[in-house]
Amino acid sequence: MRLRNNPNANNELLEVEKYIETAEQLQEILSTKENKKRKIYLEIGMGKGDFISKMASLDTENIYIGVEISKAVLAIATKKIQRFEIENNMSLNNLYLMSFDAITSSEIFKANQIEKLYLNFSDPWPKKKHTKRRLTYQTFLEEYKKILKKDGIIEFKTDNRGLFEFSLVSMQNFGMTFLEVYLDLHKTDIPNIRTEYEEKFSPNGPIYKLVAKM
Repeated sequence: MRLRNNPNANNELLEVEKYIETAEQLQEILSTKENKKRKIYLEIGMGKGDFISKMASLDTENIYIGVEISKAVLAIATKKIQRFEIENNMSLNNLYLMSFDAITSSEIFKANQIEKLYLNFSDPWPKKKHTKRRLTYQTFLEEYKKILKKDGIIEFKTDNRGLFEFSLVSMQNFGMTFLEVYLDLHKTDIPNIRTEYEEKFSPNGPIYKLVAKM
């Protein structure tokens, strides 16, 4: 997601209660007696937050964490989430937001801490020289395996067929087990929470989805 740089984004985020700046702050929150009993769901590349806010609103018993590497995008997401709370007359106290590179996930989370990981419409990095930047490349899968619980689940959605095919091969080579694979998600009747990107671009072609187990 490309936006103009916002030099004030970091300061804006520091004023947002949901924003967690460091791994230490996050682990302090997750270690409370109440939160230790909750499952933790993680979205990497949350964009403007539509998906993660809807998920958190539907499952208030558990914790949802949205990650976006761009602080400028994350600052926009916080405003959208605030509007979502106002419009739905609710406070998403189970939702937290962070900004870090996915390749450092194991530096943020403890081993086997995450119940499920969502990757929605990740940057496809179509050029061959950028293959290693794709969020389903082996080095990223290694990071996810460290933080996911045993038999942890990854749900992946994209409108980019090339990235989808790459991800199928990458995950298979990594030894993952596919539980569900959809070549045109919107033609099925399975439950699906749409992202903002999905709403905008799904008319242009099929949405691909896979659910795989580590």
